Amino acid sequence: MSYEERLRELGYTLEPVELDVGRFMLAVRTGNLIFTAGSVSRWGDREIKGKLGADLTVEVGYEAARLCALGCLRAVKALTGSLDAVVQVVKVLGMVNVAPGFDNTPGVIHGCSDLLREVFGEAGRHARSAVGMTIPFNYAVEVEMVVEVR
Repeated sequence: MSYEERLRELGYTLEPVELDVGRFMLAVRTGNLIFTAGSVSRWGDREIKGKLGADLTVEVGYEAARLCALGCLRAVKALTGSLDAVVQVVKVLGMVNVAPGFDNTPGVIHGCSDLLREVFGEAGRHARSAVGMTIPFNYAVEVEMVVEVR
């Protein structure tokens, strides 16, 4: 089964996206690597905003991280034409909008990592950082990726 089919089985379809957003690109390719810009916790009509540990639970943050992963994958698909070009998800940087004292950033970013494993299997295993900070416009989570492609 293709990666795109696996994603559809999970209930997601990646619509086309314009990569050039003015001052930066949503993703760039150099050689066989794609670097995505940060994708925030917004997908379709759904957006998750707020601070983890004050406004939001870890479970809601987990879902927010999944939405971010979808945004990154949409940019990868825009550059390659298909997720089936993915060889390996190499690195994930997960950034969590945290309230003072919240330190379970890994529990939030597991949402992104789990989605990548569900879609890509072993090719979805990646190095990862999960850090707390203030995210622009109060989005709950922001994720960027490095992906190896054919």
